[in-house]
Amino acid sequence: MNTGISERAVIGIIAAIQFVNIVEFMMVAPLGPDFVTGFGMASADIGLVAGSYTAAAALATIISAAFLDRFERRKALVLGMMGLAVGTAAGGFAYDLYSLIAARVVAGIFGGPATALALAMIADVVAPERRGKAMGVVMSAFSIASVLGVPLSLELARVAGWHMPFLAVAALGLVVSVVAWKSLPKPETGLGQAPPMVGLQGIRDLVGRPEVLLSLCATALGMVAGFLLIPSISVYFQFNLGYPRESISVLYLTGGLVTLLTMWLAGRWTDRIGAVPVSAGATALLLLTIYVGFAHPALGVPVILIFVMFMVAMSTRNVAATTLNSQVAPPSQRGAFLAMSSAVQNICASIGALISTLMLGADADGKLVGVEGVAYLSMVLAVALPTLLWGVNRRLANSIRH
Repeated sequence: MNTGISERAVIGIIAAIQFVNIVEFMMVAPLGPDFVTGFGMASADIGLVAGSYTAAAALATIISAAFLDRFERRKALVLGMMGLAVGTAAGGFAYDLYSLIAARVVAGIFGGPATALALAMIADVVAPERRGKAMGVVMSAFSIASVLGVPLSLELARVAGWHMPFLAVAALGLVVSVVAWKSLPKPETGLGQAPPMVGLQGIRDLVGRPEVLLSLCATALGMVAGFLLIPSISVYFQFNLGYPRESISVLYLTGGLVTLLTMWLAGRWTDRIGAVPVSAGATALLLLTIYVGFAHPALGVPVILIFVMFMVAMSTRNVAATTLNSQVAPPSQRGAFLAMSSAVQNICASIGALISTLMLGADADGKLVGVEGVAYLSMVLAVALPTLLWGVNRRLANSIRH
């Protein structure tokens, strides 16, 4: 079929969309000290700024799941990206804490569904036997955002003020939206075309399928396991393990560069041997990393190796899980399912961070107390992912045979 645009080009555009979405989200927390200075707000309020986006994204994806598949993917995706750009630009014009939170809510309302639509477009365009590699490329946007997007945003804020990163990312989002509108497959090409309506009955039918519930449980437990450690990882490295503050950026740069390669490899391995073996191998690496890096740091493993192993293990698990999850729902329900999955990710990331906050404390020197307990809980939850993905894969195989 002549689509007018290659599969590789579609993957590249979707990766660019994900890059904008991820940078937009990731740059806010590092800009926190600038907000404190600019608005005179309390440091504790930074969590409200970051959490407002997550909460809005989760709520928007839950609500949109009932009707997301009624619309042509390309139009809905471009609308989501333009709304995200508007919300981001509004953040650049914020004048106090409340106007900034309002802008973050607008960005989340559009950014959450845009993420689900982007992954749905990949599933529409790329055949299952090549989808792992495609997902690896698209999800590498996270690594690129860590390596380039966030540092550039911080440098732009240092030179031109904290407003400028918001305006720059908003402008980039508009450019990507225009490219997506002009280049992504139109309905008549047969790629990304609008599937039949879903509605509430479709949602009820969808969540009633065992493989869907298993997939959502895998997503939930995987996110909680990761975010038990992720929010406090920099503080832990600095105060507990003595890693210098001025070298923290080196960790993220190194980890991002390594995962650029390993996510591409993870996609190829997933296509070749399947999501379950890849997730099992990555989970084994994650368990080892948490044990030597967090539960028993006295073993003396270098901090940079711990961080790289952690990022590699988490990103590989995500590629394998996302690839398999893209096969769970048929095209007529794919947008709805991925919207629910995105909502589960946002909600469970917040739950993991909250549990971590409740379990951890700090001593007089600023060292985190209770890390060992958090580490073991993360390990227990992490084991569930390959088991649940095995259940999903088995259900899908049975449905194909019958």
